[in-house]
Amino acid sequence: MASLRITIALASSYFVFAIMLNSVGTVILQAINSLDVSKTDASVLEGFKDLSIAIMSFLVASFIPRIGYKIAMLCALLLVSALCLLVPSIAEFWVLKALFAAIGCSFAVVKISVYSIIGQLSDNANKHSSLLNTIEGVFMLGVLSGYWIFALFIDANNPQSNEWLNVYYMLAAIVLVTTFTVLTAPIKSPELHNQKQSQVDAFLDMLKLTYQPLVLIFVVSAFLYVLIEQGVGTWLPTFNNQVLKLPVDVSIQLASLFAAALALGRLVAGQVLRFISWFKMLLTCLITMGLLILLVLPLTHDVDGSQVKNIFDVPFAAYMLPLVGFFMAPIYPLLNSVMLSSLEKHKHAAMTGLIVVFSALGGTTGSIITGFVFDKFSGQHAFYLTLLPIVLLLVSVSAFKKATLVLENGLTRQAIKE
Repeated sequence: MASLRITIALASSYFVFAIMLNSVGTVILQAINSLDVSKTDASVLEGFKDLSIAIMSFLVASFIPRIGYKIAMLCALLLVSALCLLVPSIAEFWVLKALFAAIGCSFAVVKISVYSIIGQLSDNANKHSSLLNTIEGVFMLGVLSGYWIFALFIDANNPQSNEWLNVYYMLAAIVLVTTFTVLTAPIKSPELHNQKQSQVDAFLDMLKLTYQPLVLIFVVSAFLYVLIEQGVGTWLPTFNNQVLKLPVDVSIQLASLFAAALALGRLVAGQVLRFISWFKMLLTCLITMGLLILLVLPLTHDVDGSQVKNIFDVPFAAYMLPLVGFFMAPIYPLLNSVMLSSLEKHKHAAMTGLIVVFSALGGTTGSIITGFVFDKFSGQHAFYLTLLPIVLLLVSVSAFKKATLVLENGLTRQAIKE
């Protein structure tokens, strides 16, 4: 029962931050419409979100265990709820910048805490992967919910109105409910590995993790995965609109299927991993992704969806591309789980900090590369390019498996000697 309450607290925290983080596109659009902000100025919201995540993760990952995961999560949630309550009353663009900076910083704290707490609830890689995939699946459900929640407060007949900002009162209420679930969950304080260690030494220990071969291979794998996911996810609406010639509203609605596929893929993987090994799951997902891209992209040539009126009338190929997300979904949580399960629990917070930093770098790189190829060549070329990191990921995942076996054999020999 205690584990269930903790899991609900972790999942609800991830759910609410999924809504917040992935609302940035909608907020940019509404800031342009109702706050008289230029496109260039509005685009900085993405930077306020992503850079704050990376910087905060890098700075506080080694510090969070010292104050406790529960206290860290409560502080993060209360900060976001306070700013959500301020936004509608101030109704200025600067407060949205402050909000997304706070959301980014708070999510970094919550993600490090969640990943570390999952280590307390599982005793092997498959159980860790199963739970993490389930919670990451809930995250994607939050992404989907966010589109509908914001849509409830947007008046299509009066886009200049600031009434849409009232959505933040609802979000503040959701965050406060989540805060209560965390407050009442029996989350244990982490056991500090070295009570006398200074914060500077703890920070240096986090950096030293990258010198381990297993960690280095993992960092490369995580970077490549996020490069693929963000490259496809960020540019799928543009692909639907400019390549498939679908109307803008239908292009965006159709792109939401990618998030739905990611959510379903992670939830399904969370159950399947009870019966098959993580390595078989990874290989199956990567190979299937590559095959889908090779089969579907040729179908997108000469497609003209300009006469399409709703999402139910789109060409077959448009439905198939988002399905890549279903097979892509388990890879990131799986890699994270295996990596964290291979480390002592007192290193989980520091390792999660590295995960968040390199994920942010991979996401930014993937979006920039895909956008450049899309602009200079074509949407098909941009998406075919994802085959290269998929192949590289197959290589790095195989090396990752070998590295984990070496580590396990080393631990076994050590145990025998003792």
